[in-house]
Amino acid sequence: MEKRVLVVDDDQVVNKSFERVLTDKGYRVDTAMSGREAFEKYAGADFDMVFTDLKMPGQDGLEVAKRIKEMNPWLPIVVVTGYGTQEAEEKAKAIGVAEFLHKPLTPSLIADVAARVMGRKVETAAAEETIAEAAAKPTSVARNVALFFAAPFIGLAYILAFPFIAVWMIGRYGVRSLTGNK
Repeated sequence: MEKRVLVVDDDQVVNKSFERVLTDKGYRVDTAMSGREAFEKYAGADFDMVFTDLKMPGQDGLEVAKRIKEMNPWLPIVVVTGYGTQEAEEKAKAIGVAEFLHKPLTPSLIADVAARVMGRKVETAAAEETIAEAAAKPTSVARNVALFFAAPFIGLAYILAFPFIAVWMIGRYGVRSLTGNK
């Protein structure tokens, strides 16, 4: 299934570069030149990942990331910048972005980050499904507590019964082999 990526950057050359690289890797790429345009495209589509520039006129990349994360907390977002600061990187991490990349970017770096982040999304989706399945199964707290306290006694019963069962089986098979019965 084709993965869909939204690239948000006010530089058309950067958008085209991302589009070329990711399309060659099998992604479907949509581009936006501003935060407003990104939200218009985001509202009408289901994206698997977002790349956003940090510095843009109007809404910056952190605002774009924050708003998208509010709408879809599991969607991986990568912030790309040529003007990165430690403060901006810390804010991005606090918002929950998957990666914070510094320009200039190489085609292989773009492809590697997309693959790595999409891999994380797949892992997160699998974990969400497992949690949902576990939550859907009816369980009883009383049953779990009872099993917790019964487990040592069940183990003790096996330990005490094992020698008697072993002697009985040895005797039974010994008698059978001596009498020739199978």
